[in-house]
Amino acid sequence: MDRAYSHGPHSPGLPILDRTKYAPAQEAAKGAYVFSDTPDAQLILIGSGSEVHIALAAQELLAAGGVAARVVSMPSWELFDAQPAAYRESILPAAIPLRVSIEAGVTLGWERYVGPQGAAIGLDHFGASAPYQELYKNFGLTAENMAEVALGLVNKAEK
Repeated sequence: MDRAYSHGPHSPGLPILDRTKYAPAQEAAKGAYVFSDTPDAQLILIGSGSEVHIALAAQELLAAGGVAARVVSMPSWELFDAQPAAYRESILPAAIPLRVSIEAGVTLGWERYVGPQGAAIGLDHFGASAPYQELYKNFGLTAENMAEVALGLVNKAEK
């Protein structure tokens, strides 16, 4: 994946995502939107804010292994919940119950969106201090871990 990295005061080395390749940022006003789709998606990867790039990288890892995934950006639960049911269903269709969310925050609340067959990756504790790259790796906030969790859901569903 070609990435340019921003090093401004408010963006600690996060990738700049090519909006000609992905959905326009204006879609964020709906609270959640399909950021990157693939035909015949078997699962949905949901990222919040700065974790969307992790979901995109996990999508690529899964694709390399023959697993198709949709990436959804969900910056606001409240805005998404206020959308019409048909819109919410178009983003998180019931026909794709395998879902993994990732957020550098608590997992509480994500069960509403990942459902009973899904998984939420996040931080459910406090007190760690280190550079964010080290913390993300130590707490599983990586594309590799997200892809591994997603594959686990796919394998479980196929049994």
